[in-house]
Amino acid sequence: MSEQERNSGGSQLLRMGLELGPLVVFFLMNARAQMLFGTDPKQNIYYATGAFMVAIALSLGVSYAKFRKIPTMPLVTGVFVLVFGTLTLVLHDDVFIKLKPTLVNSLFAAALLGAAAFGKPLMKQLFDGALELTDEGWMVLTRRWGFFFVVLAVLNEVIWRNFSTDFWVSFKLFGIMPLTIVFAMAQVGVLTRYAVKTDEADPKAAD
Repeated sequence: MSEQERNSGGSQLLRMGLELGPLVVFFLMNARAQMLFGTDPKQNIYYATGAFMVAIALSLGVSYAKFRKIPTMPLVTGVFVLVFGTLTLVLHDDVFIKLKPTLVNSLFAAALLGAAAFGKPLMKQLFDGALELTDEGWMVLTRRWGFFFVVLAVLNEVIWRNFSTDFWVSFKLFGIMPLTIVFAMAQVGVLTRYAVKTDEADPKAAD
């Protein structure tokens, strides 16, 4: 394995850690706040929300320091966490932090499906050169991810409205993340089918 490949693999792992880390902090603080602070279990979500906000801010800061840029989706998600987390803490109402995933996923779905409706494969801009696909391939990915975000928004509404806060927090980490990883892996066929094919030999060199 070349040095460049090792660096690329390390960067991908770091990016994954920066995205997953805040969710792990959110889950652990919600599970341990009562033990740490001796508070009413109903207050756990507020400690978890505060820790989540700090973790998100640190994640975005590390991402910028390391890569000199912050990907669009984590940035939008981070802004929503900070805004709705603040509303949750100031108004002492956990509905705001529970609504955040619904609104974020709905926004992503609207952006992707709206762009696709106008013939704009938005996923191409979001991947920013990380993959080389045909325009048709980018359009397929854009539509699929758009519909997937619709499913995530609906799932969030069903879970937070019908189950306990602890179950909702656990589902964010152990439900949504695995679903997203499985869905992303299921798109490998699209990446293979619509990959840009380069000529095996340069015609000019043959001349």
